[in-house]
Amino acid sequence: MRRDIPPLDEVRRITQKKRDAWWTVLLVDPVATPLVRLTAMRTRITPNQITWGAFVLGLGSAVCFWLGDWRWLIAGAVVYHLSFILDCMDGKVARLTGQGSVFGAWLDFVFDRIRVMVCGVALMAGQYERTGDELYIWLALAVVGLDTLRYINSLEIFKIRHSMRKQIKERVKAARRAENEAELAFMEDLLRDNPEADIEQDLQRARSAEGIAEVAAPRPATQVVDLHQEFRSRFPVYLRLRSFLLRHRIRTHLISGIEFQMGVFMIGPLIDQVLWATIVSGALLLVFELAIIYKLLLSTRDFTRTIDSFAERGRRTAAA
Repeated sequence: MRRDIPPLDEVRRITQKKRDAWWTVLLVDPVATPLVRLTAMRTRITPNQITWGAFVLGLGSAVCFWLGDWRWLIAGAVVYHLSFILDCMDGKVARLTGQGSVFGAWLDFVFDRIRVMVCGVALMAGQYERTGDELYIWLALAVVGLDTLRYINSLEIFKIRHSMRKQIKERVKAARRAENEAELAFMEDLLRDNPEADIEQDLQRARSAEGIAEVAAPRPATQVVDLHQEFRSRFPVYLRLRSFLLRHRIRTHLISGIEFQMGVFMIGPLIDQVLWATIVSGALLLVFELAIIYKLLLSTRDFTRTIDSFAERGRRTAAA
């Protein structure tokens, strides 16, 4: 038995993400985190072995779904949730024990996609055999397609945001080299690190301090770039909602791929309403994905204005 594993509170701090899906925060972490500590203390199980276990359980839930009867649907939902708990444990064990690897991350991602595909096809095939309704064939395609879409969308948005931040940082570094400018911070990072903050008051103080700084000192200590300024101005209630959710480790993307999977593979089978649970879950997922795309659109406008401000500042400096 390993004796270097810290107490449970410290394990929570090390292994749990700062922001996560509400399903994970409320229904998975309270079970998974204590199991992670016990696993690390009393076994030699590796994160990759846990990933394989989650995958095998996922295939077991697919078999239950394929059998189609309501009793098997309940069994499939329970097994799928157990599979998801294991799926959350592998990364936590890796962070706690330092056994994480690039290959392990790849394995986890690929097995997740295969599990969703196999369970989606098996669930809808079982219901098609049970009812003869051809709509379930289209729902199988929809489940696989939506899961793929949200991962592609997430990846591309991450790449675009990373590119915008990289370009701004390069502009700031160039300005600092030329003018000895101040450090740079992004508003979204400041909000994430301090969810207790009253954002509106802080913004007002920042604007007031900026005015004072322009008189007292030409260069402030930190330059804050807000790439979500237009979105916040259009939806001011978002600030309060985001701060409230962050205090509870819940991300604002309330219907993500996790909630979509749970709606299709847990809620629907448990209440024997696979058809409507899948339709509602898919519709909600699309709404939130479109909201993220809209937020990205507004963010690109803030990005353009920020880049233009650097260009204007450069012209003023050159003229001076």
